Amino acid sequence: MSTTDSRNLLTDNPALYEARFPDPDHVAARFVDDIVRTYLPARVNSPERHRNSILDLGCGTGRDLGYLADRGYRCVGLDRSEAMVSYARLHHRSAAFAVDDLREFSLGAYFDAIICLDSSLLYCHTDLELESCLSSCRHHLRDGGLLVAEMRNGAFFLGNTELLDHPTCSSFSWQGDTWQAETTLWIDHAAQLLRRRRRWSVSGESDDLLQTSAWRLLFPVELTSHLRRAGFRVKAIFDTPGPRAEGGWPTPTHPAELPGLLGGASLTGDRLHVVAEAI
Repeated sequence: MSTTDSRNLLTDNPALYEARFPDPDHVAARFVDDIVRTYLPARVNSPERHRNSILDLGCGTGRDLGYLADRGYRCVGLDRSEAMVSYARLHHRSAAFAVDDLREFSLGAYFDAIICLDSSLLYCHTDLELESCLSSCRHHLRDGGLLVAEMRNGAFFLGNTELLDHPTCSSFSWQGDTWQAETTLWIDHAAQLLRRRRRWSVSGESDDLLQTSAWRLLFPVELTSHLRRAGFRVKAIFDTPGPRAEGGWPTPTHPAELPGLLGGASLTGDRLHVVAEAI
């Protein structure tokens, strides 16, 4: 018999999360570094590069900030999970971390860039929550600072059901156990949410664990409008390349070359990336 838990197994167990989603090549952090070097060239490429600061919303285990701190940035991470923040503090002492809610936060500090990766922005399920988050971001950014977000692309699901309504299975090993996940995604049209049901089973355990979660589905034009109202100018919006897009993120390039590598205007990929400037 399955037991249901409203918490998230992976975010409550940071080491398990990193085993399930390894990133030994720091693809996500390299994406941030390349984007910031491209769109904040005056500050980042100066001798005072170490003064550039980054706030990571939904920082998780802190591994992205650990990499970026080693690259010379001053880094702060924010996450709702106390387990994640404790783990990040232990493993990445060159960055600072706080337990807080990205939908509304007040840190009493300003940053050159705010990053929000892996669909963290989509935990804002309503317009009110999204507007509150973007307002908090604008309040914490210096003029000319960047908001860099990476998420699922709502437009991908227009007429595309390849990820929906049927279970997909995955497994991995950790600490001698085999962890299996059966995941089903479906669209809650009325709420404009992508909902997920995931059933976990672990070797040697008699009970399964059933968990549910959801993400807001945002379309590119819709997101651009929200950003504009919050005091941002969109500098780039693209589907590929990206740290979780098909094909991944390219090897390091000169900042001047990067804009030519970004995807075209169709924005039909399953991931969406936006770079917005605080104005």
